[in-house]
Amino acid sequence: MPAPVEFSTRDLPPEERIERWEDHNADVLLGLRCRMLEVKKLDATGTNVRIGSVDLARVVGTAHVVERDAELIRQQPSDSVMLYFSLVGDAFFYSQDGIRAVGPGQGLLLDADTPFMRGFSHGLEELVMKMPRSLFGDVSNAASLVGPTVFDFSSTGNVYAAALARQIGGAIGRDGAPPDESAILELVSVLTTGARTNLNAAHRAAARSFIEPRLADASLSAAHIARGVGISARHLSRAFADDGISVPQYILERRLEQAHAMLIRPLGASATVAEVALACGFSSARYFSSAFVARFGQRASDVRRDAVIGRSAG
Repeated sequence: MPAPVEFSTRDLPPEERIERWEDHNADVLLGLRCRMLEVKKLDATGTNVRIGSVDLARVVGTAHVVERDAELIRQQPSDSVMLYFSLVGDAFFYSQDGIRAVGPGQGLLLDADTPFMRGFSHGLEELVMKMPRSLFGDVSNAASLVGPTVFDFSSTGNVYAAALARQIGGAIGRDGAPPDESAILELVSVLTTGARTNLNAAHRAAARSFIEPRLADASLSAAHIARGVGISARHLSRAFADDGISVPQYILERRLEQAHAMLIRPLGASATVAEVALACGFSSARYFSSAFVARFGQRASDVRRDAVIGRSAG
């Protein structure tokens, strides 16, 4: 997977920030006109990556308004569909069919070549996905969008939308399992059509989304995950089997990866190996030690020691 690329206005002269931010977005995501709600400097950061045919981003910024009007669309046609996942900050969305409010935990699906305006009165943090309209048509069986749609991807909302948000977050460096283009496209298909065929990739992605924040729970089970995703435990097992792994094996792999990541971070030096094991959902330190060696070929204590030596040498 390509490494995400970050661009920020933080170190730019205030008078250049809006123009440079507009140029950056036109180059890597979508051409937008930007203006401030007040006479203040724009602080904005975009982290962008392409996974196959889709562009993904995380955007953080202070209060401002963006607009994509008919003139800009003629100058910079996109021929794409956008999905925005709001993490922080309330926003308004204005288009020809009215005004919508979009808050944290809500997403917005729209055609990038239909004029719109978005405003963030208290700043924003959001995840973004852009995909070619032709690809969207293939996965959604729709030649075009009927209109903009607001959806819920919170913990109590659509599990497939939540899984899609986690896939995007994982791609641009947030916590989570590595992104999978086929799972992303399957999730878009399910989210937009509710299709009930060939859902194993989507079910796996939804299950991974459910698992990730619960890795520390030693009691996490396939039955618990299946209930969270809304399918049977048997169906969940089949979905993971299609990927050549069982549910318990996947949970173990993610816990070991999380433990390894904790051990090589500076903060990991202050925790005992047993504490790291417990934080990653292992109720038995002995089992953790043997599983860690089998997975990484080193003891957990040796991995942490090597990381400390490496930081000291650097």
